[in-house]
Amino acid sequence: MDAEIRYYSGYIRNYRKLCDELGIDSALSRKDREAEILKKAYQKWQLGMMEHIYGMFAFAIWDEQLQKLFCVRDQVGQKQMFYSVIGGDFVCSGDINEIAADKRFEKHLNKRMLQHYLFYGYPIGEETMYEGIFKLLPGHYAEWDGKNVNIVRYWKPVFEPDSTKTAGEWAAEIEKTVDEILSEEREDTEIPYKESFLSGGVDSSYLFAASDSKCANTVGYAESGFDESALARHTAEILGKDFRVKMISPKEYFERIPEVIDKIGQPLGDASAVAFSIGCAAVEKYSKVVYSGEGIDEFFGGYNSHKNPLKEGWTYLTCSHIMSEEVVRSIMLDFDENVKAADPVAPLWNEVQGQDELSQKLTIDISLWLEGDIYLNTDRTSTACGIELHTPFSDLRLFNAARKIPADYKFMNDQNKYVFRKAASSKLPDEIAFRKKVGFAVPIRKWLANSDYNKSITDMLFGEISQKFFNQGELRSLWSRYTDGEEFLWSRIYAIYAFLLWYKLKF
Repeated sequence: MDAEIRYYSGYIRNYRKLCDELGIDSALSRKDREAEILKKAYQKWQLGMMEHIYGMFAFAIWDEQLQKLFCVRDQVGQKQMFYSVIGGDFVCSGDINEIAADKRFEKHLNKRMLQHYLFYGYPIGEETMYEGIFKLLPGHYAEWDGKNVNIVRYWKPVFEPDSTKTAGEWAAEIEKTVDEILSEEREDTEIPYKESFLSGGVDSSYLFAASDSKCANTVGYAESGFDESALARHTAEILGKDFRVKMISPKEYFERIPEVIDKIGQPLGDASAVAFSIGCAAVEKYSKVVYSGEGIDEFFGGYNSHKNPLKEGWTYLTCSHIMSEEVVRSIMLDFDENVKAADPVAPLWNEVQGQDELSQKLTIDISLWLEGDIYLNTDRTSTACGIELHTPFSDLRLFNAARKIPADYKFMNDQNKYVFRKAASSKLPDEIAFRKKVGFAVPIRKWLANSDYNKSITDMLFGEISQKFFNQGELRSLWSRYTDGEEFLWSRIYAIYAFLLWYKLKF
């Protein structure tokens, strides 16, 4: 069976085992060995190959015998993949900018996605901000036969809690799985030096402690209420490892926003993306491969929204939704009553009925939020900065442990993701392992109100482009309420600004 790799982005973590099983020389260069793994895995298992590969991947493989192209994205979506049919050709890439730049592609704004973006603050689901460009969702592949695109879901997150083990036994299972995953990273001698991103929380602290990382990196702010660098430094000192902090000023932050939105390729209302980009640029001077702890909150239940019960009859609209339909209706000039906030979530929500509420919520967040916001941010910003980001805690083997752990062990003793914290305590002191969750907060909620920095924001909010899409009276009211002290409104303002900036850059 003749197979040709047409596109690949990723990292195959269990390459040694696969090389042995597929008869590949593991001493090959990483580029050659991963190409061989993909080709021979396809020849042996066809599209069942994804069950054997652990890591992160997005690839397109041409089957000469079938005369078909298969475009594949990893199970949880660590790597991005977009596609379109342009001039009769199937085009795919992990960078949406590459597809939108095709001279044959006619750019048109997807107004349905604009409405959904305003609801959620990120581009949710399989549509993108461009009409005619689609996102391949995690755990899916696209089949192209030269005429038609067929989308197939090959994997979905399924939670099947097992109460036969104690919390301690599950913690030992997590610890064993983490050690297995990180031993594979450690044995990859072609990447001999790695560093880590480290916040004040347990996820990145456990990863740093368990990994071969030599140095931790974090960002900090003059505003003490948002600065986690002291907590991160304390962790590094306890572990006896090196530490660096990149202090971010408001000026540097605001100057960075256009570059981040440009590289991501779609608007993103997550303000942490800009701080993450600045952090990536800082660490790139020292290491090209960096560990980051994404995935744990979504696998084990790390957010307050996971713990707080839903009102009867409500649909869980992922852990992030920043505007209600009423608010979006009031600010949009061309609001479509047929586009509902629940539309991207409804099919999945219907599938998970009958499961416990935590399993329902985690399924939604893994399928839509984790890939649509977190991985969109981390994959595109790190890549743009010349960093290869490794997220070992997003490994499917860790999910396979998490999916069996009962909700009572994930929320226990007034702690979220308790059983994961218990596993982390094998390598961290309890003061870190059981520290209250620390979010990756950015002081932009305060900076936006400062006239020394916000001129670019107000110019965009009330400028010519904005007048095409938004009710200016409502925007001015929103801005006045924010500057008068309703600080929680910052996320709405930033999301609108991010869209307007993206539109200016791309149209």
